[in-house]
Amino acid sequence: MRIETIYRYPVKGLTAEAMEEVLLTPGETLPEDRRFALAQGDSPFDPAAPAWLPKRNFACLMANARLALVHSAFDARSGNLLLRLPDQPPLLASTRSEEGRAAIAAALTAHLGEDARGTPRFLEAPGHSFSDVAKKVVSIIGLSSLHALEQAAGATLDPLRFRANVYVSGGSPWAEFDWIGQEIQLGQTRLRVIKRIVRCPATEVNPATGERDAMPPRWLRDHFGHVDLGVYAEVIEGGRIAVGDALEALAPTD
Repeated sequence: MRIETIYRYPVKGLTAEAMEEVLLTPGETLPEDRRFALAQGDSPFDPAAPAWLPKRNFACLMANARLALVHSAFDARSGNLLLRLPDQPPLLASTRSEEGRAAIAAALTAHLGEDARGTPRFLEAPGHSFSDVAKKVVSIIGLSSLHALEQAAGATLDPLRFRANVYVSGGSPWAEFDWIGQEIQLGQTRLRVIKRIVRCPATEVNPATGERDAMPPRWLRDHFGHVDLGVYAEVIEGGRIAVGDALEALAPTD
């Protein structure tokens, strides 16, 4: 199998950023992945004592399809976040200043409209990832599995609906499910696959239009008897991964 694309998502629910290569660190996500989030006003998240919370506490595509219409770009060196919102001038603000974070929160809150609850906060917490799961993981999708879903449903699905970090080609559909509990070699790195990814209504949202125009969870259930696509894996040996690198399932060591 071969890496076709690599993505990070600096702000939970916002734009995927393509990468040609990246260095992975044991026990960590991709650098900058889900580093920031817009916490809803009723979210109890405390940046001073960060703990994992379910996605409903944050602006996310599952509940807020309008987020797909926001185009963002994050510069890790400067800490600046660029937002392009419909019918608004571009906003460039610093994620490192209180003023900048407030400006980002205000712009996103205005865009969410009635979907915003209370007074949302744009947040980060050093060392914390606003992932959909409590562990720090890398998400991987086999494109053969996605193509099997497309064929069964008679629909074309943008892979970015599924917001994975790594998309790989080759292999048979659903082969990645056989890796649960095993290790894989990905480029220079070694990962342990820990669980399947359960798909939610976020995948119904077209990333180009913001419309809910597909039903991947229902199609998965109807055609395959489950609602899973892709796997989560923990990095256990760090190194570089790049587009074109191989993925190989390693033999069990027991």
